[in-house]
Amino acid sequence: MTGTGREVLADAGDRETLRLPWVRGFAQWPRQGSPKEEGKALRRSVPRSAHRTLDLDAARPDAVSAVIESNAGRIAELTPIRVGRMAATPFAFLRGSAGLMAYDLARTPMTRIGTQICGDAHAANFGLYGDHRGDLVIDLNDFDETVHGPWEWDLKRLAASLVLAGREAGADEDTCRAAAQDAVGAYRRTMRLLAKLPVLDAWNAIADEELVSHTDAHDLLGTLQRVSEKARANTSGRFAAKSTETAADGGRRFVDASPVLRRIPDAEAAAVAASLEEYLTTLSEDRHPLLARHAVHDVAFRVVGTGSVGTRSYVVLLLDHREQPLVLQVKEARPSALVPHLATAGFEAPPVEHEGRRVVLGQKRMQVVSDILLGWTTVDGRPFQVRQFRNRKGSVDPAALAADQIDDYGRMTGALLARAHSHSADPRLIAGYCGKNEELDEATAAFAVTYADRTEADHAELVTGIRSGRIAAELGV
Repeated sequence: MTGTGREVLADAGDRETLRLPWVRGFAQWPRQGSPKEEGKALRRSVPRSAHRTLDLDAARPDAVSAVIESNAGRIAELTPIRVGRMAATPFAFLRGSAGLMAYDLARTPMTRIGTQICGDAHAANFGLYGDHRGDLVIDLNDFDETVHGPWEWDLKRLAASLVLAGREAGADEDTCRAAAQDAVGAYRRTMRLLAKLPVLDAWNAIADEELVSHTDAHDLLGTLQRVSEKARANTSGRFAAKSTETAADGGRRFVDASPVLRRIPDAEAAAVAASLEEYLTTLSEDRHPLLARHAVHDVAFRVVGTGSVGTRSYVVLLLDHREQPLVLQVKEARPSALVPHLATAGFEAPPVEHEGRRVVLGQKRMQVVSDILLGWTTVDGRPFQVRQFRNRKGSVDPAALAADQIDDYGRMTGALLARAHSHSADPRLIAGYCGKNEELDEATAAFAVTYADRTEADHAELVTGIRSGRIAAELGV
């Protein structure tokens, strides 16, 4: 075995086990003893009922200070847009404040079971996208904050976001709380299901055609169908048709649509285009012929979603020999907002050699199917992730759902989150802790309601800060 990169470990008997390098830092394989019993034993030190707890310490930053801090390093002229979007609703504030919630979560009870977490698993960060066959899949779809951390953080963020989304949609408090509780229940039941399956079956379990039935989300069928129809039309070709024009040399170029899309100086565009050479080295070689049949025609700057506004993000227009477009997004990858809080939670943040690589590998660890052109690069010394733009993406707006749909959506997203976590944590361990009854569901739902109240107060502080001139905001953009 020497020289293979594998380390041989002797266990208590004559049998040898291998520690595989690609799972180091997550779990030793095969796991010794009974993971289920180990998970159950954790209930003694961290009762499931304890997850209702939210203790805010005196050092907690106020909302305006937290937003100002999170704007550091962003493009200054764009941060008022970000602040304005966060000020729209309490749910929007939560979407942009992953770091502040991580500060709070680091002071809540935890089992210290680690997994690859999304870090920003709110209810609007699930959606549809296309796979390599042209089919649509539904999964988590935003990984800017992904790290190895406590599974509870993702689950509590999802639960709290469902309460806020439900309130914004006009649902009553019982419905909002039920949506949070149903999400946790679906997470728990799905983890138990995955724990019982052979590993290879569990890895790809809960296929999309089974998801609605598995989570009893039948009231969502009509909404999912409408979103799917829109997603199929949400392509590079459609974006290019609306956002480009014929250039003097006969090619195509992006058209200014300020402030969301704008042209950039030639030197900046050239630096982005040149970075695609490094990007190619991060892709599997079988992808190279696909990209080699396209030529770069233009690069533009495009403002992105609420939490990412102010980061550097570009769209690159490539055309094939028939002038059919492929648009890549080259998006700045900043350090995860969760990293400063991991040590408080008892987790060691591993060194990151490239933030774009962190995002891409985290995404691949959590999704069943990922974008085949997902990679990373560096532009002017800054790390970026690269992916297809408008790859038949679609999403459900949880704040626009009917009251009888929000709990269905909670169950569906809870199941998807469990599947994502089970790729890097042993589902038997988490399932052993979560158990069969609803104790964890009820406790986490209670936390979600309390945290939603706290977020509404934070949002009100931000709005007051805008009105007083303490922080600048551009509303309605």
